[in-house]
Amino acid sequence: MARLAIYTERYTIRSSVELTALSNFRNAAFELGHEADFIFRNELKYLRNYDAVFIRALTDPLNTSYVVARWAEIQGKRVLDTSDSIRLCCDKLAMYRRLVRAGVPLPETRCLRQADLDAGHAGELFEALGTPLVLKAPNSSFSAYVDRVTTPEAFVRVGQRFLRRADRLVVQQYVPSRFDWRVILLHGRVLAVLQYRFATDAWRTMERAADGSSTHTRCIAREEAPPALLTIARKAAAAIGDSLYGVDIKEFDSGYVVIEVNDNPTIAASEEDRANPEIYAEIVRYLVDGEAGFDGRLD
Repeated sequence: MARLAIYTERYTIRSSVELTALSNFRNAAFELGHEADFIFRNELKYLRNYDAVFIRALTDPLNTSYVVARWAEIQGKRVLDTSDSIRLCCDKLAMYRRLVRAGVPLPETRCLRQADLDAGHAGELFEALGTPLVLKAPNSSFSAYVDRVTTPEAFVRVGQRFLRRADRLVVQQYVPSRFDWRVILLHGRVLAVLQYRFATDAWRTMERAADGSSTHTRCIAREEAPPALLTIARKAAAAIGDSLYGVDIKEFDSGYVVIEVNDNPTIAASEEDRANPEIYAEIVRYLVDGEAGFDGRLD
């Protein structure tokens, strides 16, 4: 029997789907003969009493979650997510460098510094990459500090706002689509495949339509997912590490491109788990037994 700590924050349990998912993780541990407890920030000293740690809170090198990951690694405990994954996925420039080196297909991507943020450089980028362009702060998440611009003036205005929280700006070719693929992987194994279908007239996951509608999650059985999609997702995840990832992918006529790799991917009850309810037990088995916990799965 193993003892698992699920590190979370109080804002996480305010969401019913997140709270239910946390309960599902704990129930999966119980059914496999293990113990699992929720641990909060004021209880970190008790982490020493556990064999492995599962982080279910916002991850960032400046957050407590990163301290939890580093402490667990120093103590020789298995942890999801790893500190390396948190650092890489929270710095989009470092993440994109890894993906490029691994030969992962991406939209055309540029890095811009404050000194180069002017209408002239913006015009050159529109000419080279097309219109519109997507601007991102390197340390953004959940579509915050991500915007779409169509003119040099908007480019400079949005870029200046984003550079208040970073010293560089990510400029990316816009790939139109009605949905994003999300492939959730753990140690290279596919756990879930989804489509985040955007609201009417929206272009990103967190955006609502004028009528108040929001993104709809469509789950797909792993065995029914396009093989080329899974190949690219595995390649992207391997370029970052061997932890728990959500790989966001755009589909277009000639194939797929990776938009980004996320550590600590959302797993919400009745959403990401709909086609693969065993996702909870698979993560628990990995935390307890490592790769051996996959029971001979070949994917």
